[in-house]
Amino acid sequence: MFNFEDANRKSKETMDTMLKSYASLATAFQAIATEAADYSKKSFEDSVAHIEKISSVRSVEAAVELQTGFVKSAYEGYVAEATKIGEMYADLAKNSYKPYEAPAAKTPASAKAAVAA
Repeated sequence: MFNFEDANRKSKETMDTMLKSYASLATAFQAIATEAADYSKKSFEDSVAHIEKISSVRSVEAAVELQTGFVKSAYEGYVAEATKIGEMYADLAKNSYKPYEAPAAKTPASAKAAVAA
């Protein structure tokens, strides 16, 4: 027989789980957006500083040396930032699933009990 109290309790548990997951997602996306904005700002500032330096150079050799150093540091910074943001997305996926682990573990037992009844 259908038990409204059990259904109400399960519905409340499901809603609480979803809200925890959404809160975790919102926090993680906000952190990722902040990190990306900070990196963009720093990258822009570094580019402006590099343009100022390279515009004051008098020889081609010095310009090539400055440009090579800048490209190398920009690439290394990009790879480091991409790795960091990738890790943040991996953590986001792990943390958004955590609220569902306990209910998912209970599901097989609940299904067996429902079939037996």
